Order: sequence, then C-alpha cells, then structure tokens
Amino acid sequence: MRPDDAVRDGAVRAKGRPRSAAADLAILDATREALAELGWGGLTMGHVATRAGVAKTTLYRRWPSKNELVVDAVASLFDDLVMPDLGSLRADIEAVVGQFADLLARPETQAALLALFAEGTRDPQLRRRIREAIVDPQKRLVRQGRAAAQARGELEADTDTASAREEVDIIFDTIAGTVEHRVLVSGEPITPAWTRRFIDLLLGPLVIG
Repeated sequence: MRPDDAVRDGAVRAKGRPRSAAADLAILDATREALAELGWGGLTMGHVATRAGVAKTTLYRRWPSKNELVVDAVASLFDDLVMPDLGSLRADIEAVVGQFADLLARPETQAALLALFAEGTRDPQLRRRIREAIVDPQKRLVRQGRAAAQARGELEADTDTASAREEVDIIFDTIAGTVEHRVLVSGEPITPAWTRRFIDLLLGPLVIG
C-alpha cells in the first residue's frame, strides 16, 4: 500500500460510519423502558442493547457509561417542549405548563425522572449531568417567554445581565418545581383551574401595571 493510500484509509477508519438516528431513538426508548421496569440498580447496558436490538459495542461507542445513557434518555423526553407566542405572557405560560403536565403524566416519564433524581442525590457527578443535560437546556423556554413578553411591553426590559440570569433561574425553578411536586410527589392533577390560579400567583409581582 502506498503512503498516501494508507493515509486516506486511516482517515476513513477514523471518521467511521455516521450515527443512525433510528438506532439512537431505539436505544433511548429502550433505556426508558428498562429503567421503568428494572429500576436504576437493575438496569444494565446489556439490557438496553438487547431491547434496542443493537450490539453492546454500538451502545458504548455512543454512551460510555450508564449515567450518560440514562440522562440522555430522560433529556430526550423534553425535546418537544416549546414556548409558543400566543400574544400574552399568561397564555404562553399556560401552554407550557400544560405541555409539561402532559409529559409528567406519562408513566415512563414519571418512572425515569424519579429513578434518575433518586440516584442523583447519591452521586454528585450524576447530579451535575442532570443539571447540564436536562435542567439548564429547558431554561430556554423561560428566556424565550421573557423576551416575547418584553417585546410586547408586558415585562420591563433587562438592565443587568446577572440579575436577568438569576430571575430566569428563579422563574424556571418555581414553575418546574411546582408542577413536578404536584404531579410526582402529591399525585394531584394539573387542572385548568389550578393552572390559572398558579399563574395568577406567579405573574402578580412580575407584570407591568
């Protein structure tokens, strides 16, 4: 083999085959199913590979550890959450709360989140992964909602970046924490009447006169 052929051959091998979106989806679905059925302690990469119909080597190339796999599997549940622009901050929040409540009502979501959060209390590194892959990305919804409300004149414009970031964190924690507690801890439904009352309390100190 000539040197230039070897270089080209090595480059091709290094690049490897492109990832399959269908395989990734099957793996993430299988992970959540196995987690709901087996729990965190019973779940293994082998179980997931078998359910997804892929080789364990394929699984490990994509996710080096169970922690990373489970976090990504749970994070993918939130991909479809969107912040609409319905003309008012109240309508936008109501829509997002409804989406989130519907997602949390799904048995696979409940099982996955409860298992992941329970394990996260014992593993600081996993807790950091949960924050980076699940919590922080969803704060985009608050930022988008705030920006739309500011453009409509419902909220005052940001004057300090640090304060704005802190406010986004607080609003996100308030909404996500309240809805999660009601559904996952109290086991109570998210009804339209409850949502309206919650938004009344949330927006009271925020909106402009």
